[in-house]
Amino acid sequence: MWHNPGVALPDSFTQPARHWEHAETKRRLHNLLEVSGMLTALKRVRARAATDAELAYVHTPEYIARVKALSAGGGGDIGEETHIDRGGFDIVALAAGGALAAVDAVLSGATLNAYALLRPPGHHAVADNAMGFCVFNNVAVGAHHALRGGGGGGGGGAAVRRVAIVDFDVHHGNGTQAAFEADPRVLFVSLHQDGNYPKTTGKVGEVGVGDGRGTTLNVPLPPGSGEGAYAAAFERVVVPAVDAFEPDLLLVSAGYDASFMDPLAHMMLSSEAFRAMAARLVALAERHCGGRAVFLHEGGYSDVYVPFCGLAVVEELAGCRTQVRDPLLAEAQAFAQQALQPHQDAAIAAAEANLTLL
Repeated sequence: MWHNPGVALPDSFTQPARHWEHAETKRRLHNLLEVSGMLTALKRVRARAATDAELAYVHTPEYIARVKALSAGGGGDIGEETHIDRGGFDIVALAAGGALAAVDAVLSGATLNAYALLRPPGHHAVADNAMGFCVFNNVAVGAHHALRGGGGGGGGGAAVRRVAIVDFDVHHGNGTQAAFEADPRVLFVSLHQDGNYPKTTGKVGEVGVGDGRGTTLNVPLPPGSGEGAYAAAFERVVVPAVDAFEPDLLLVSAGYDASFMDPLAHMMLSSEAFRAMAARLVALAERHCGGRAVFLHEGGYSDVYVPFCGLAVVEELAGCRTQVRDPLLAEAQAFAQQALQPHQDAAIAAAEANLTLL
């Protein structure tokens, strides 16, 4: 089964090009995990297809039926900037089911933490529509599954009553926010480039609604933010928020499009910056969740650089290092203004003020 997002064809004068969300980026990450020897240190978890009932934790029955019908009818556009091919339902259900399998493996005690290498990504998908290359919201389905007793109750794992989701994809996880903005059982923290995609969501004033007010935290960072800005955002917003919330399970929407080489954003992170974020998240999981954390692959569109960023994160989860060295690290870290800048500090301070709502 294959996911074919089609070609990029925005108008009649643009020569068709390979879609940004193509398989090669994630295939190359898998290849690097293999040739580095990292795969031999990992336990493989086989994905399964999510059932319609499981997809309906987040998505409407009408939308699920529409995806099925388009898949059976030859494929086509299913939502904003999102396409599936003939038979595409099978693979998008498998991506959501991969999130479920990873959650089950962690909650059952089969593994301490997990990395789900999923395609297509999911964090933009809303209840009744696809958006931004995302058909089903993998992380939201996984969070609901955990709260409903996923993991089969085996392994002596404690019940999950509160889930924290940290999203460091450069694009705002609007679908995940919409799924949980009224749910006090789920903390959602998003670090993203301000005004990138979607254009109208992810503002600092979006803090949740109703009973969920205070459990949504957005940190919209200015374009050009580097390692200093992300480190400060973690220290001043992410870590205090998770500490205050005290979750039973940590889920991470791990996108690598904030890297300095990504074509769909304007940030400056290196693989070591992603490693540092992963290390902070692993420490949070150890402090509050008995180490239980599931990282789910989202975006990242540099064929060359995503593999090194993803490997750094997996190394932190596994607690071991390979002999691989990032050949572009020095170039990334040499960019001017990697340190926290005043306008970035102001953006973080605005998000930091919302911690009082938790």
